[in-house]
Amino acid sequence: MPIEFSKQLTAHETSIPGVVLYDLPVHGDNRGWFKENWQREKMVALGLPDFRPVQNNISFNEKAGTTRGIHAEPWDKFISVATGRIFGAWVDLREGPSFGAVFTADLDPSQAIFIPRGVGNGFQTLADNTAYTYLVNDHWSADAQGQYTFLNLADESADIAWPVPLEQAELSDKDKAHPRLAEVVPMPAKKILVLGADGQLGKALRDLYDGDASVEFAGRSEFDLGAEASFTTRNWKNYSTIINAAAYTAVDAAESPEGRTAAWAINVTAVARLARTAVEHDLTLVHVSSDYVFDGATGSHAEDEALSPLGVYGQTKAAGDAVVSVVPRHYIVRTSWVIGEGNNFVRTMASLADRGIEPSVVNDQTGRLSFTRDIAAGIRHLLETGAEFGTYNLSNDGEPQSWADVAADVYELSGAARTDVSGVSTAEYFGGKDAAARPLNSVLELGKIQATGFRPPSASSRLAAYLD
Repeated sequence: MPIEFSKQLTAHETSIPGVVLYDLPVHGDNRGWFKENWQREKMVALGLPDFRPVQNNISFNEKAGTTRGIHAEPWDKFISVATGRIFGAWVDLREGPSFGAVFTADLDPSQAIFIPRGVGNGFQTLADNTAYTYLVNDHWSADAQGQYTFLNLADESADIAWPVPLEQAELSDKDKAHPRLAEVVPMPAKKILVLGADGQLGKALRDLYDGDASVEFAGRSEFDLGAEASFTTRNWKNYSTIINAAAYTAVDAAESPEGRTAAWAINVTAVARLARTAVEHDLTLVHVSSDYVFDGATGSHAEDEALSPLGVYGQTKAAGDAVVSVVPRHYIVRTSWVIGEGNNFVRTMASLADRGIEPSVVNDQTGRLSFTRDIAAGIRHLLETGAEFGTYNLSNDGEPQSWADVAADVYELSGAARTDVSGVSTAEYFGGKDAAARPLNSVLELGKIQATGFRPPSASSRLAAYLD
């Protein structure tokens, strides 16, 4: 069968999620033919993942009927035929609902196929002197072989209609000995690593992903952000995403010499290491930011507002944002007034209400509470929907309030009187105290994340549930 010349570069979805068959333009004349086998810009524009190949392998097969596979390796592959023809068979061997799905196709040099990590690849040559090429995004190593998953070419449930019957084909003894589908251990998904897993947001992420073996949690004892070994001893090839829920958040202490050093170490130096790791291993980096990157002198804050931090804490968070923004696959999730499991403003006010104390609370700082359960849900939404990378504001919704307003709500919900809370200006409250400057306006615009389909509940409804 002659090669079909002058096809349009076209993508065709298949019955296996993530497996995409491509028609390639082949240009021929009396001398032979030429094609762009891999063209990053055009193919990415067509929807091919930018999978960053690092190695090109060729399997040469002398005789028609040579059959190889079915092997699922722990990397992505872009497969094509350099010369000859093949019958290709691909079986999904990944954990999940599509496990066991099969797709077959005849390929000549005018076609190529993208095979994601964990999808088994097998083929049978239909012509002598066939060269089968693999463009892969990881370097082969002996250690990686322990992560392979295999399926027997003759598996009855896959029921692959090999053009040359297997008893007449050329097979290796190893391929003949591979297990049937019922005995195959599916290849697990790459993991999400949550750092800062013992903090307020980390605990909410633990609750959200409870029972999900593809999410790994690391507190300070499991992953010390200040230690180089934390970054160099982990096999990052087994991960797809880092969620950085760790931060130095002692706003006032950050103004001291010791606090300044600690804040920069955790919020900037460690974040730079995470960013470098994400770039080197093509990971998605989720980083939690703060309203303190703004001076609070304007109205509500959009994601693209120029950074204008007032104090050391805000400066380190702004610097961390700038570092993360250069990672190709990143989400900066900017939030405010965080409330979760642990010590926080709402718990303090509830305790004061229970003890009959009548506090003075700042009434000229305006914003919205952000409950960690909703921050966690928003992060998962961005990851699972594949939202466009970039910065997203994420707080709870509803009318902006002052801290004094929130305190009065807490008192009322706790059975005390709203009038037990009196208002005081920021200047008056911190007068004579060694404290960092605070932004007076912390209201975050939510339109961008709402446009992705995530609508945070109102802060008032979450506050009532939190205190119930």
